[in-house]
Amino acid sequence: MGGCIGISRSHSGAVGNSSGTVTRPASGNQHNKTYRLAHEIIRWKSDVPLTEGQLRSKRDEFWDTAPAFEGRKEIWDALRAAAVAAEQRDYEMAQAILDGAGVFVPNGYITDCYDQLGHRYQVPIYCLSYPINIVKEDGRDSPAIESEPVEDGTETVLKLRLSHNCSDIKLSVYSRDSIGACKKKLQSQEGIESSRQRWFYGGKLLGDKLHVEEAKIPPGYIVQVIVNLENLSNSPTPSKKPL
Repeated sequence: MGGCIGISRSHSGAVGNSSGTVTRPASGNQHNKTYRLAHEIIRWKSDVPLTEGQLRSKRDEFWDTAPAFEGRKEIWDALRAAAVAAEQRDYEMAQAILDGAGVFVPNGYITDCYDQLGHRYQVPIYCLSYPINIVKEDGRDSPAIESEPVEDGTETVLKLRLSHNCSDIKLSVYSRDSIGACKKKLQSQEGIESSRQRWFYGGKLLGDKLHVEEAKIPPGYIVQVIVNLENLSNSPTPSKKPL
């Protein structure tokens, strides 16, 4: 759908090509587990300019359908979490997710990787980074939910760890709140746009339509919030309250 327009790595020689794939020179066994995730963002240009909403929809469609064709669902879930972490330049978390799932990347990128059984997984480049010709929207829509659900259920406090400043905060929510609604509450409290947040618990992405009670997060456990730094709003961040 788009062409990769350039990656340079002096220490490994990785390059991008017009087909949108990323390659690293072959070196022995393709399943060599010594290969590590490349610490860089893939730059590419979409053949057809996309808005941020359209790009998110394409990503969601891929991640929702990929496990139905081949491979193991738990590996696809791990790849999705690692892709989000890598896009936010949290390469240590991305590598930890891949290592925990037994996934290794012969060319250094999640575009082409393998599990311990030798099954191959290919992730399109549009799931790994924004194209350089992304179309900015005047008014950004919520990723999945347009209206705030009615507050219902038991009030609870979630402990969140924000990736952009490694701080832990507390957020008051209700058990029947959706994750999308919780993101909006976090936006009101911390000034981080809901569309820039990706929530993970236990290595799994928490979808916007999932309710807090369905996520089964024990009290005191930490939910990881990956924040998109490149597109983070420049609006002032409210002062944080001590835990």
